[in-house]
Amino acid sequence: MSTELGAPADQAASAAISPPPSGAAIATIAGRQLLVALRLLIAMTIVLGIGYPLVVLGVGQLIAPNAANGSLLTVDGRAVGSSLIGQEFDGDQWFAGRPSAAGDGYDALSSGGSNLSADSPELLELIEQRRADIAAANGVDAARVPAEAVTASASGLDPHISPEYALLQVNRVADARGLPADQVHDLVESHIQGAALGFIGQERVNVLELNLALEQLSASGGG
Repeated sequence: MSTELGAPADQAASAAISPPPSGAAIATIAGRQLLVALRLLIAMTIVLGIGYPLVVLGVGQLIAPNAANGSLLTVDGRAVGSSLIGQEFDGDQWFAGRPSAAGDGYDALSSGGSNLSADSPELLELIEQRRADIAAANGVDAARVPAEAVTASASGLDPHISPEYALLQVNRVADARGLPADQVHDLVESHIQGAALGFIGQERVNVLELNLALEQLSASGGG
């Protein structure tokens, strides 16, 4: 009885065991999978690597072309800088920005801070020297020099200073350009940007925009 019942089970088990696929079959399956993966790679490259950036660029050009192109500032059709990146201004006839530790100063390819710790003797000495130089150049007490005037930003590219630092420089700039101090003062006041949405961030002045306006004021004879 056991033999009669077991024989069909053994035969079924034997029938269920199939031979392993041949090398050609494995190669065919792998080739199909590789082809599918390659097609997916090409499709995603076209959609995400080409199509999506072009769509974003197009939308940016339609909605905010200046911002999409780097927020460039131009004079007579020539780009002189970006409102997002500070520049070095030398001479008493210009408003000075923050110190920069990015490369040789405001180097967009070497963005970064000084990496000096807050209690670094080197940093403290540098701050005191900057404070003394700024106070002497502007004829003010060293205690009036604001913090951002003597410390670099983390990026080294900050284009803004506080209204206090800009107003502190008014007399020096006005004397160097032979302009009435009240006109230069009003120019600074007109370039004070408020906090975003009225409460995010602080009031600030874009140094490049201010200096471009200052150059226009000088060219017009202060009128």
